[in-house]
Amino acid sequence: MTAVAPIFDGTGAVATAADAETFELAIGKLQLLLDATHTGGALSAHRCLLRNGALGANPHRHHTATELFYVLSGSADVLAGDRIIRATEGDLVVAPSNAPHAFAATRDCDAELFVVITPGIERFEFFRDLVRVQVGQLDRETFMASQINYDIHPAYIEIWDTR
Repeated sequence: MTAVAPIFDGTGAVATAADAETFELAIGKLQLLLDATHTGGALSAHRCLLRNGALGANPHRHHTATELFYVLSGSADVLAGDRIIRATEGDLVVAPSNAPHAFAATRDCDAELFVVITPGIERFEFFRDLVRVQVGQLDRETFMASQINYDIHPAYIEIWDTR
């Protein structure tokens, strides 16, 4: 499905569920709501459902952006710096720029998250590429090499491996 999102004109932006680009994945569902071009660079936002302990993202950091995770339902483990926070419905976790972070549904649980990155980073193509990797249309090495284009910098945080 192709998203029908407005070009930012200074009066605001609206993302409707009916028009959002949505991907059904083996691990859950990803809904692309607003990218940086839709918000004048203020933010980018997406919603994700992770099923049964599924990994959302390995540890990484953004040099220029802050990322926030609002738990809509279920339970998620969110790495924020050097600690893992068990976040449940209604909880908000913020990872400031340069802080390592990662997220996953808590083991044997589902988690639905609303994720916002500010200032906005054009990330929709990153997510489309992630889907292409999962369906075999893009090789993993090319995908990994492209992450720097989205201000995604891998980080190794030992505590995440032990969760």
